[in-house]
Amino acid sequence: MLLRLSYLAVSGVFAFIRLLPVSDVDKDIEILTLRHQLAVLQRQIDRPRVTPTDRAFLAALLHRLPRPKLRQLHLIVSPETILRWHRDLVRRRHAEASGRKKRPGRPPTRRSIQALVLRLARENSSWGYRRIHGELAALGIKVAPSTVWEILKQHGIEPAPERDRQTWAAFLRGQAHAILACDFFTVTTLNGVTLYVFAVIEHASSRIRILGATAHPTADWVTQAARNVVMDIQDAGATVTNLIRDRDSKFTRAFDAVFEGGGIEIVTTGVRVPRMNSIMERLVQTCRHELLDRTLIWNLPHLLHALGEFESFYNQHRPHRTLHSAAPLRPVPEPITEPDRLDVHRHDLLDGTLHEYAHAA
Repeated sequence: MLLRLSYLAVSGVFAFIRLLPVSDVDKDIEILTLRHQLAVLQRQIDRPRVTPTDRAFLAALLHRLPRPKLRQLHLIVSPETILRWHRDLVRRRHAEASGRKKRPGRPPTRRSIQALVLRLARENSSWGYRRIHGELAALGIKVAPSTVWEILKQHGIEPAPERDRQTWAAFLRGQAHAILACDFFTVTTLNGVTLYVFAVIEHASSRIRILGATAHPTADWVTQAARNVVMDIQDAGATVTNLIRDRDSKFTRAFDAVFEGGGIEIVTTGVRVPRMNSIMERLVQTCRHELLDRTLIWNLPHLLHALGEFESFYNQHRPHRTLHSAAPLRPVPEPITEPDRLDVHRHDLLDGTLHEYAHAA
């Protein structure tokens, strides 16, 4: 807009200089001609479009003329409109000048105080803005309680009763070191028999245990699998306080009693909410993608053998992103110092379905 206004002002000055040597008669003839052209254009256009630049230029050019003189001119807008444009232009200039001198309202809160308020709210989910204000006062930081409330509101932080409610994701993050998840998944053999595989995974270490497979998962079979899980956990010295399972009818009351007797609380997922047991679902997907979808299963012994090889491969060799590329039972080795001399051998499992790579001895 400023560039356009400057252009109009400069061109207007040159047009004024050009009119200086012109006689009054010639000027009158030109004025009559322009008035007639303007009358013709006004009959063709109902309402002309005027840009903000045009408004400012016309207001600055015609504001010195008295209102009677303005009424005698053939303008595309009324004289009152020209005067209103001029008042708006003057008002905007004064507003910009006053805004540069002094900002209205209270000064903004320092960023360090805002960061501290957000930190206190993040680390203490049960604290409301009044409690945070009291802690700031104890630290010698003087702010109004309404300021603390505004900071929390601007950053989308809910009030204390809403923040204090523990979500499922927060529960998993806080208890990951002591969570065990289990589930069944099915495998269909070449002769059409459906086999049920029972597996568990530790959230902290990502270690898996394939506890068996059967065509008929009876209550006694599932209860015995639960006893095997508890004994394996005790032998490994792992600390487990929660077991996540779905609401499958195969998990009987006797199954839950085995874990409760070992001090493990049963946590059931929501109805048709598999993402609440997402880590177990991810294990099943990995097993299907890397093994079952690439293998023709003949019978139950063949399936148990393949799953045993996969369990060993998963726990001792396969890298995991959550473990920073380490395996559940194998830490990441030290970086090699001479990467130009690499002698890596491949070891095939299940006739090449799974590959393990290692440095030559």
